[in-house]
Amino acid sequence: MVMEILRNVIANILTALYQPFWFGLILSVLFMFVWKNYSSVKEAINNWNKWFRSDLRFRRMFLTVFYSVMILFRTLLNRSIWTNPVSDVIGVWGLHKLSNGEKVLTTEVLENLALFIPFTILLLWTYKEKIIGDVKLGRVLWQSVKIVLLFSLSIEMLQLFLRLGTWQLSDLFYNTLGGFIGGLIYWIGYKAKHRSDHIDKDAT
Repeated sequence: MVMEILRNVIANILTALYQPFWFGLILSVLFMFVWKNYSSVKEAINNWNKWFRSDLRFRRMFLTVFYSVMILFRTLLNRSIWTNPVSDVIGVWGLHKLSNGEKVLTTEVLENLALFIPFTILLLWTYKEKIIGDVKLGRVLWQSVKIVLLFSLSIEMLQLFLRLGTWQLSDLFYNTLGGFIGGLIYWIGYKAKHRSDHIDKDAT
């Protein structure tokens, strides 16, 4: 009885420490970076505020990094430990899944699809020159699919290695499809803005 209680206490403590581990690590690295490169936190905040107000590229990078961290927090940092991360490799492909022998409605597919649409748009918006250069539809879609596929695959492999969540082919597919849709939306928006700028120049 005593040993069982002791095992439960130790397991709960280790789980409580393990779950926020990566979040704590990231915050610690950021804090030490600020402490090492600035004489005070106030100086760091003032510089950050100055860059944010004056530099459009800095604002774009901030939004891209912020959304990327949100994805990592949802898919890795804020997940419970799974005893068997390959228990459902195929995953969910529709709006219903079996639970205790019954079909239940699930929005998992739509969430995985929608998660990477803003990510792709922000990434291309911020790093257009490095990622795609000349904005052609085929190149935009190829780069979008490739980047999101690699990013999503990295997340799935980390889930498998760290036992956080389950490794699922459906997640990989719908995340990548979200990247494709995000790339298409970015291309349409870029072409519409480009056409509008040409019309304004011609009018003047």
